[in-house]
Amino acid sequence: MNDPGFYTIFWREMLSIRKKFWKFLAGSLVMPVLYLITFGWGLGRGMSVHGLDYLVFVLPGIIALSAMNNSFSGVAITLNISKLYYRTIEEILVSPVGHWSIALGRVLAGCFKGLFSAVLLILISLMLHVQIRYSAAFFGILFLTCFIFASLGVLAAMLARSHEDMTNFTNFVILPMSFLSGTFFPPDRLPEPFATLIMVYPLTHAAISLRSLVAGNGVPLTSLLVILFYAALFFILGGREIRRLEL
Repeated sequence: MNDPGFYTIFWREMLSIRKKFWKFLAGSLVMPVLYLITFGWGLGRGMSVHGLDYLVFVLPGIIALSAMNNSFSGVAITLNISKLYYRTIEEILVSPVGHWSIALGRVLAGCFKGLFSAVLLILISLMLHVQIRYSAAFFGILFLTCFIFASLGVLAAMLARSHEDMTNFTNFVILPMSFLSGTFFPPDRLPEPFATLIMVYPLTHAAISLRSLVAGNGVPLTSLLVILFYAALFFILGGREIRRLEL
């Protein structure tokens, strides 16, 4: 990638957000706040997990989940619509911007959307005096989580041949990952082989890493390697799919 065209793609997405900021703000808040109320204060009131108050335990998982949902949908839906409905993706493909720059610009825009929703949730938790320690490493893992799912959004949108394909991908990949990645419970609570199988999910390792950092520990090396692997894999595959469409 030798051209700085990714900035043009990224800035175009930021201008789109600016035009509909209040809708974007509301959409970023609804699901994570509902999860927080339902699982944090509703089902989890008075519970403790691994010696932690359930709200302190579940909040890092909900933050990771919010980052995933908003990063993925913020890229996959808009890119899928621009490809299949408006066909504006063709205008970008014939421009001097390279396919890696297109991928990076879209992914960074998705990262912004995921981080925005996660930071809003963090601010709400601070206003409610939830006792959680945040660090630079916490936000580093959060950014990588957003990068993974924004890249997956690019890949899914490029592979989808119809809006139905996009819906099916969300239903069979993103939705199960939302509930089976240890976001609301420790992964070891599931019976085998499910406890082992969910360790394949990148969201599982994001939630594990964020909880470990909140507890004052470092990021588990295995989880860090898995997160970096998925970030590189999805970005490379997404960039290649854009190149294939370009050809």
